[in-house]
Amino acid sequence: MDWLVGRLRIGPRSTLLDLGAGTGKLTRALVPRAARVIAVEPGPEMLAQLRRAAPAAEAMLGAAESIPLADDAVDAVLCGQSFHWFRTDEALREIRRVLRPSGGLGLIWNRRDPDDPTQMEITKLLEPLVPPGRAPIEVSVAPFVERTFGEVARHSVRFEEELAPDAVAYRVASISYVAAAPEPKRRRLDEALRALVSAHGDSVVLRYVTYAFATFNVA
Repeated sequence: MDWLVGRLRIGPRSTLLDLGAGTGKLTRALVPRAARVIAVEPGPEMLAQLRRAAPAAEAMLGAAESIPLADDAVDAVLCGQSFHWFRTDEALREIRRVLRPSGGLGLIWNRRDPDDPTQMEITKLLEPLVPPGRAPIEVSVAPFVERTFGEVARHSVRFEEELAPDAVAYRVASISYVAAAPEPKRRRLDEALRALVSAHGDSVVLRYVTYAFATFNVA
C-alpha cells in the first residue's frame, strides 16, 4: 500500500475508486489515505458486507465493464485481487474513462510463494484443477494494461501467515479455478489440504508474495 500510494501520488485530497471491492478489505486500507473513497462491487451480498466493514466509503453496485461514475471522476483506480475477473478490454476502457488526466491505476494480488516447501505441496494438489495455459499474474496482466495505458511499474513484498486447517481449506477454495471446479474435485482437494496441514501439527505457516502494479492514464 505504501508503494502504491507513493507511486500513484495518492494524498489527502485524492478521490479513489476501489473496483471489484468485495467485502472491503482494500477499501478499509484506502479510507484513511484519501479524501473520498468509492467502492464498486457487482455482488449484492458482498456489497452489504462492505458497507458494514467500511461505512466511511461510498459503496455502489456496479461492474468494471460499466462503472457507475461520470467521466474524469477519480484520481486513482485500485483493484485488490479482482482484475482477473474483469473482461479486460472493456474494463480498461471504463477505467480510463473515469480516471482524471494523468490519474493512476493500481493492481494488487497475493500469490503463493513458489519457493515455500508447503506451498509447493499445495501446488501439486492444485495441478489437476489449473486451467491449461494459465499464465502467472505478473506475466499475463502487463501486456493488456500497457496496451491501453503505457509502461507498468512493478513491486513485490513477501509475507507469511500461520493458519489452521479450516483457514487453509477456505483460502484455497476461494481461488477462482477451484471455485469453478466440479464439487467432487473440490471435496477431494479439501480433504487433501486438511490432511496436509494436520501433518504439520495444529497449524501451518504459509508464505506469500504480494505483487503490485502501477501505471498512469497518459494520452
